[in-house]
Amino acid sequence: MDAPFDALGFGPGEILIPQPDADWPRWSVVACDQYTSQPDYWARVEARVGPAPSALRLILPESHLAEPDAAERVEAIHAAMEDYLSRGVLRDLGPSLIYVERTLAAGKTRRGLVGQIDLERYDFRPGSDSLIRATEGTVLERIPPRVKVRQGAALELPHVMLLADDPERGVIEPLAAQTGEMESLYDFDLMEAGGRLRGWRLNAGQVAQVGRALSALARPEAFQARYRAPGKPTLLFAVGDGNHSLATAKTCYERDRANPRARYALVELVNLHDPALEFEPIHRVLFGVEPREVLEDLTAAFPGAYEGRGEGHVLEYVSAQGQGAVTVPQPASQLAVGTLQGFLDGWLAAHPGARIDYIHGADVTRALAREPGNLGFLLPAMGKGELFPTVIFDGVLPRKTFSMGEAREKRFYLEARRIK
Repeated sequence: MDAPFDALGFGPGEILIPQPDADWPRWSVVACDQYTSQPDYWARVEARVGPAPSALRLILPESHLAEPDAAERVEAIHAAMEDYLSRGVLRDLGPSLIYVERTLAAGKTRRGLVGQIDLERYDFRPGSDSLIRATEGTVLERIPPRVKVRQGAALELPHVMLLADDPERGVIEPLAAQTGEMESLYDFDLMEAGGRLRGWRLNAGQVAQVGRALSALARPEAFQARYRAPGKPTLLFAVGDGNHSLATAKTCYERDRANPRARYALVELVNLHDPALEFEPIHRVLFGVEPREVLEDLTAAFPGAYEGRGEGHVLEYVSAQGQGAVTVPQPASQLAVGTLQGFLDGWLAAHPGARIDYIHGADVTRALAREPGNLGFLLPAMGKGELFPTVIFDGVLPRKTFSMGEAREKRFYLEARRIK
């Protein structure tokens, strides 16, 4: 990493992108952890991509992780990476920062900055005081399947979105007026109503400008004053999307410290205060359950809990039998998702025949929940202003607490980086 960025944990990375004549709409596909209970989505993507070079060949949609042919799929991914490199499908930009604008289907534009983080400055463990921290609890059982994809891979493709708490908008936003001085890299419409994506490579002066702005944001005295946190170690970046993918990169690095490329991971940095960045709740759907049994157990698990709406955490549910709510008065958790997830973890451990999925979008949740044998829980959104203070003072949030937009608004794969 460039020397001025060493203390920041984020900076220019050696980025690869497709050649200028690429079929960009078929190359770029949504993050692998989306649409996990909607195989029809991935079937449409497969049909759209066809034989064209595509990031689809370099990632494993998580809907396929538990399938019998998962090992063969991983081998095919590794082979495709080597093939694309040998055939020159990708071009090397060298050490770069890429300014990106993602125009969402609703018309808003989200701005970001693609670079790499130093995994030495990141820790996903609870209680971490590292410069870069996870925002949700990491499910350690979810790491090994992802490690199998990353280990032995020649490339990584990022869907991690890193957040900076920059209310003065001094890091990313000034770049919007400077694109005329940058090298234009791509400009195209994403598939499946994903919106439009444009990207520019920063020049040397703009890279230095970003470094100065981040250094000002990282000053300990500024951090402690901003959060009224005297003596607290600086939290400069919080992981918004892709917590488990970044934890996987860290795990692989710890196993292969002799490989200098393993020390870094590509991410997109986004300002928490970007108006286009909206926090959406992540809902829960249980499969293979008797809804009434779950609801009775939920009510019995908390003193004074009852069916209906009242004061406390109101847990809305939907099933084939109808919809309603369970109220938990005087909850121990700060957030409703913490109350619900604590119950579900224990309940699922005692009922191995049931399974859970985490769903983006209330309409999709309702549709899945109304299928016989399913039960859905609809959760409220978390305020953006709660994120950094909660991580600083309380540690990580319950897993799958929030999502940065709906599934189609997630990061699409485009850039890559050699990791061996």
